[in-house]
Amino acid sequence: MGVPARELYEKEFPMLTFTDRAREMLAAFLDQGDGELEFLRIAMSGGPTAPEFELTLVSPEERRDDERALESEGITVLVSEAQVDALEGATVDFVERVNESGFEVRPRKGAEPTPPSAPDGPVADRVREVLDDQVNPAIASHGGAINLVDVQGTEIYLEMSGGCQGCAMSRLTLRQGVERMLRQAIPELTAVHDVTDHAGGVNPYFQA
Repeated sequence: MGVPARELYEKEFPMLTFTDRAREMLAAFLDQGDGELEFLRIAMSGGPTAPEFELTLVSPEERRDDERALESEGITVLVSEAQVDALEGATVDFVERVNESGFEVRPRKGAEPTPPSAPDGPVADRVREVLDDQVNPAIASHGGAINLVDVQGTEIYLEMSGGCQGCAMSRLTLRQGVERMLRQAIPELTAVHDVTDHAGGVNPYFQA
């Protein structure tokens, strides 16, 4: 079911700015959507010290219940209610480098991004129960821990820390151990994402 038109545009979003290049490329991508794509969704994942931003173009029907539609320089931006503050003073740019190109969000210079609030709801509660009761006690001997950082429908986002951050066995631990436990306890899960900044690990249990 689509969102009523009167609810699509809630308020101005002056704390988010777009570079000229970003506006130019965004307009080009929107034109390719034959009018179906109208909103720019910005989602933040990862830890507060190493946030990652994902930008996607979506149609009005794809707006989620927990998202706010905010106007910024004539562009409608969809942002999770819990992540609005994290974008205060941020700049959206389109960068072109040797090996990559795409949209990029730069937080306000000199400001530490505001981490998203802890996810809540039935799925979040059950995930944390599995992590606290089964997973983290088992990996504590390695100096590691795994925490839930976000829930999007039936997809969850996990972050590793301590000995698990940057560990050469982290992928195997997640896919063959943690994910299996979670799916057994919560059959409706459709995806388990690792948003850990593994390159920033300072004391991995197994070196790559």
